[in-house]
Amino acid sequence: MFDKLEDLLIRYEEIMSELNEPDVVNDQSRYRRLMKEQSDLTPIIEAYREYKDEKKNIEESLQLLDEESDEEMRELAKEELAQSKARVAQLEHRLKVLLLPKDPNDDKNVIVEIRAGAGGDEAALFAAEVYRMYAKFADASHWKTEMISLNENGLGGFKEAVFMISGQGAYSRLKYESGVHRVQRVPETASGGRIHTSTVTVAIMPEAEEVDVQLDMNDCKFDVFRASGNGGQCVNTTDSAVRLTHIPTGIVISCQDEKSQLKNKEKALKVLRAKLYELEQAKQHDAEAEARKSQVGTGDRSEKIRTYNFPQGRVTDHRIKLTLHKLDAVLDGDLGEIIDSLTAADQAAKLANMNE
Repeated sequence: MFDKLEDLLIRYEEIMSELNEPDVVNDQSRYRRLMKEQSDLTPIIEAYREYKDEKKNIEESLQLLDEESDEEMRELAKEELAQSKARVAQLEHRLKVLLLPKDPNDDKNVIVEIRAGAGGDEAALFAAEVYRMYAKFADASHWKTEMISLNENGLGGFKEAVFMISGQGAYSRLKYESGVHRVQRVPETASGGRIHTSTVTVAIMPEAEEVDVQLDMNDCKFDVFRASGNGGQCVNTTDSAVRLTHIPTGIVISCQDEKSQLKNKEKALKVLRAKLYELEQAKQHDAEAEARKSQVGTGDRSEKIRTYNFPQGRVTDHRIKLTLHKLDAVLDGDLGEIIDSLTAADQAAKLANMNE
């Protein structure tokens, strides 16, 4: 590990030297590449430099204990030694985490697909709440949310919502959200006071660039139709809505959020690329793909990753056995604690695999 860290330190110093060369600023492509590499290396280098400083402090404290006879100075040295040893242990763990292979999709924007599962209108109403939860989390993270396709049920619920979240590290934070989300509450749509269980499925897909997916436009069939639902005069009076069918896979995507047919086509193609990219990744990582399938599921109550229990005001993530009694805050976009816990659990599992 430390040989690798020394190599990275040398590379970091080379980058800093290159960035100071006048020719680099004039070559924007090279400048951006170096800045990206520098940004990726900075947290590792900062942690490694602090690690080296603390190791030096340990040596100096041990030397002082050997040479010093004054009891007060010895106590001070012992205290500093204990602090440095504790910090070294923390930094060693942090460096191991920072050196874990990075998911190449982590910096990408995401396309989120939310579907009402079991539970009819109540599931659709909760799907709308799940959408608002992610929209508020995105807003708090200073990311941009853009609706791609929306199918409402007439009661304010969403049968299906497809939208994009754009921002630095969006996929790295949201990738653990794929799966079945279960809600337990007395539905607004029910006359009795019985608690019902409904489900919503969430799929998180990294946005795929054209270079990520070889898409043959001859495999794509476009149909245009008149949009329905809310959207103003133009949306409902022109054939602006688009249905895209990918013939080889049978994937069908409808998009009617924009007034422009061209913009709806562009959005539909973005979703298709993301879906095809996901399929390609699944072929390359069979084990990972099986895990993803079991998470996303079909909306059945049994395939759950998280439960939102309204009577008890709690949220439980079943994968890591985490329960928080702050349901309102979570639905208001306060997902940080859950996502941080899932990230930590994932990192711990990867570190354990490396040590086997």
